[in-house]
Amino acid sequence: MNSRLESLQHRIGGKEKRLDPDNLLHWRSLRLFLLYRITLVLALLYFFYSGTGPDFLGQSDPKLFAFIITLYTGLAILSVLFWYWRSPKPEHQAYLILFVDISAITLLMHTSGGVESGMGMLIAVSITGGALIMGGRAALLFAALAALAVIAEQLYDYFNGIPGVRFAQAGFLGTVFFATALLTLVLSGRARASEALARARADELGQMAKINEYVIQHMRTGVLVLDADDSILMINNPAWHLLGMPTAAVGSSLQSASPELSHQIQHWRKDITSNPPTFQSQRQGPELKAHFRPLGSRDAGDVLIFLEDTTQITREALQMKLASLGRLTASIAHEIRNPLGAISHASQLFDESPDLNPADKRLTEIIKTNSARVNQVIENVLQLSRRSPGDPKPIHLKPWFEILSKELIKNHGFNAKTLHTQIEPANCQIIADTEQLRQVVSNLCNNAMEAMDDSNSLKLLIAGGLTKEYDHPVVDIIDNGPGIEPEAAKQIFEPFFTTRNQGTGLGLYIAKELCEINSIRLEYIPGPTGGSCFRLHFNHWRREDKTR
Repeated sequence: MNSRLESLQHRIGGKEKRLDPDNLLHWRSLRLFLLYRITLVLALLYFFYSGTGPDFLGQSDPKLFAFIITLYTGLAILSVLFWYWRSPKPEHQAYLILFVDISAITLLMHTSGGVESGMGMLIAVSITGGALIMGGRAALLFAALAALAVIAEQLYDYFNGIPGVRFAQAGFLGTVFFATALLTLVLSGRARASEALARARADELGQMAKINEYVIQHMRTGVLVLDADDSILMINNPAWHLLGMPTAAVGSSLQSASPELSHQIQHWRKDITSNPPTFQSQRQGPELKAHFRPLGSRDAGDVLIFLEDTTQITREALQMKLASLGRLTASIAHEIRNPLGAISHASQLFDESPDLNPADKRLTEIIKTNSARVNQVIENVLQLSRRSPGDPKPIHLKPWFEILSKELIKNHGFNAKTLHTQIEPANCQIIADTEQLRQVVSNLCNNAMEAMDDSNSLKLLIAGGLTKEYDHPVVDIIDNGPGIEPEAAKQIFEPFFTTRNQGTGLGLYIAKELCEINSIRLEYIPGPTGGSCFRLHFNHWRREDKTR
C-alpha cells in the first residue's frame, strides 16, 4: 500500500508532484464528497423538472428553486473540475464547497416550505463530508454558520409574515449540525490515528523485510526455497556461489542449477528421515551439506534448503588439531635439532677420513642426505609454528608477476623458454603480503620443476587476471608435467602427504596456509591433456582507474 501511495502522482501547473499519504486521503475523501454532491443535484434536477419527485420541491417559489438548483448544479460541476486540476488544496476546496452547500441548500429549503420540508438535513451530510477533510475548528465553524443560516431563514419568514415558522425545529436542526460535526471529528480522528498506526506498522514491516532480505543475502549459509515442482522461488548469494554460480535464475528448475542437489531432494521427499550425504556441485568445488526443512505442511511441497560448506568446518577442526600438534612438534623439533646437528657434523668428519672404503663412503652419504631431509622437515615445522599473520599491501598483479618470473629465472634454475607470464589487464590490483605470496608461487613453480624427470622439457605458464568466468582475479600456474593421480589430488594439501620419496609433505600445505592468511583460495585442477594447474583466487582486489 505504501509503495502505491508513494508512486501516485498528480499534475499541478504542468509539473508532477508526489503526494504524501495524508494528502492523498484528503483527495480521496473529497472525491467521494463530490460524487455525493453530483448525485444530489442531478436527482433534485430530475425530480423537479420531471414532476416525479416530492410535492414540496419548490412549492413556495418554483422559479427561485429552478434558478438555485441550476446554479447549484453548475457550481457542483465546477468543483469537480477543481478536484481534477488538483487546485486549490483539498482543505480550501472543502471550505468553498461547504459555503456553497449551506447557502444553496438553505435557499432550496426556503423555496420548498422551510424547515418542515426536511431538506435542512442535507446540510448535515455536507458538514459530515467537510469535517472529514477539514477537521478541527473549521468544521465547528461551518456547523455554526449552518445553524445561523437555518435560523436566519426562519427569521426571514417570520418578519415577512410567512406562515409555518418553526424556531424550535430550526434550533434542533442547528444542534444536529453541531453534534454531527463533533461526532465526525472524533471518528475521523480515530480513523486517522488508526491509519497512521497501520502506515507506521507497514513501514516497520517493510523495513524488517528489507533487513531480513539483507541478512539472508549476506549470511554465510546458502539458502534456497523451492516449490512442489522443485522450481527455485528464492536463492541467496552464498547459495549461488556454493553451487558454482549457475545460470539458473528464480523460476527455473533446481535440476538446471545443481543436478546433485536435485537428486538429493527427490530422495528426501521420499524419506524425510534420511540424512543426505555431502556432495560437490562443481568439479574441485567445496564439499556441501544440505539440510531440508518443509515450509508449512508437508503436503504443500515448499521446501527450505540450507547449504553449508563442510570444507570450512573441516578446515577449522583441522586447524585446532594442528595448532596443538604444532606446539608439540615445535618443542620436539628443538630437541631433535641438537643431536641431529651432532650426527650431521660427525658424518662430515667421518667422510673426511682418508681410510674410508667405498661402502663406508656410501653410508656417510646416506647419513648426510637423510640428516638434511630431517633438518628440512624441522625447518618447515618451525616455520609453521612461528608463522606471522602477514602484512597485506596493494600489489599490481601484472608487473609483480613479471618481476617474480625474472627472479625465478635468475635464482631458481628456470629459463626464458621454460617460464612464460600472461596477466591481463594491467590495471588490476590485489591485496596480499608480498613475501608470503612470493613464497607460495615459488613453491608451486619449484614443485613443477621437481616433478619433471627432465627439467629441460618443462613448460611453465603463469596466466590469469580478470576473466568472464569469475568476478575476481585468478592466476593459474600450469605445467606440462605428469600430473597428480585423482585419489592423491584429494590429499595433496594435507600435512606430511607426499608422492615423492624425497618430499617432506609440507610444501603444498604451507602454501595453502599462506594463501588462507591472505584470503586467497588455492585449488588444484588437473589438466585436460595431462599436467597440473594450481589456481589462485584473489578475493581482496580492486581495479585501478587508468585515468589517474
